[in-house]
Amino acid sequence: MSNATARIVARPTAAIARLKAYDPGHDLVALRARATPQALAELGSNESPLGPPAAVFEALAAISPETLWRYPDPRGGLLKRALADQHGVDPAQIVLGNGSHELLMLLGQGFAGPGDEVLCSEFSFAVFALSALAVGATPVYAPANPRSDAMPRGHALDALANAVSERTRLIFLANPNNPTGTWLGRDELARFVRQVPAQVPIVIDEAYVEYLDAPGADSALGLCAEHPNLIVTRTFSKAFGLAGLRVGWLLADPGVVAVIERLRESFNVGALGLVLATAALSQPEHLARVRAHAAAARAALTAALVALGVFVHPSQTNFLLVDFERDAAPIERALIARGVVTRPMVGYGLPSCLRINFGMPADHARLLDALTGALQ
Repeated sequence: MSNATARIVARPTAAIARLKAYDPGHDLVALRARATPQALAELGSNESPLGPPAAVFEALAAISPETLWRYPDPRGGLLKRALADQHGVDPAQIVLGNGSHELLMLLGQGFAGPGDEVLCSEFSFAVFALSALAVGATPVYAPANPRSDAMPRGHALDALANAVSERTRLIFLANPNNPTGTWLGRDELARFVRQVPAQVPIVIDEAYVEYLDAPGADSALGLCAEHPNLIVTRTFSKAFGLAGLRVGWLLADPGVVAVIERLRESFNVGALGLVLATAALSQPEHLARVRAHAAAARAALTAALVALGVFVHPSQTNFLLVDFERDAAPIERALIARGVVTRPMVGYGLPSCLRINFGMPADHARLLDALTGALQ
């Protein structure tokens, strides 16, 4: 037990005492303050360099000052209806969250506890394990595909299915996956869902689903009607360019929704988030530009990195996982010294890798120049 924990008069639970806080990577605020004379090339947080659509700024300008001192709609009715209309679902199937991070944590609280197992794949989003550990459950990692596989370090669905036990209370699966960028096809995902016992909730985290353009790849939303144990989480932080507002949502069977509604904090999505996320949904053409930018950046940056002699994982996201086949820490430090921020992957069990998200062409040029020097 750390000294800080020992000083707490009211002791945390055993599960919380063992828990490690989510690691956001770098202290970007401090790095920005030190960045002179040139701003940082921030390529470590998977944000959209195109920002939100114009409708968001128009909605922001029209917001009444009263909005700031009135509580927001606790049910998020307008945003739920906009999401329901867009995806052809019932608003009663939707829960809003303070980012999808909150929803993932609530799912752990709702369906797992001490002695239970929460199943996910090796090299999965760190919050999956946090969701399990926070309630005293045990995270179980199914081995991912080997790096030599056609989908290197991606989810191995047969291994996941074989890891399901009588103690499994929840399964987390990201598609596309963070941090690997890999993805699952529609048919293989449907086959996996059919293999899992109907009483085990399966959470498909689709934080990057808007970037999918590979043949056969698709959202799991279409499977939810047939499988009441299927839960899909999404976010406005990535392709919609609203990371600063913290708005996420999930789609699930109304029975699952009822459980999460009991757990979520009141007014968990602020008034600005509700209004501006609703506005973001009104401009699908902006989302098309974001997808086109990501596809072009993915192809160009992959080719440039491969030319430098490094291994680049295939991706259907707005980032690339790059394997330098040696300790990446010195390379990452050299990039930081040149004002280029990437995401170290030591915490994911990938010490030879860095995760690099797409920026604008000038960011990529700066990255490649700094990386050429770092590799030398």
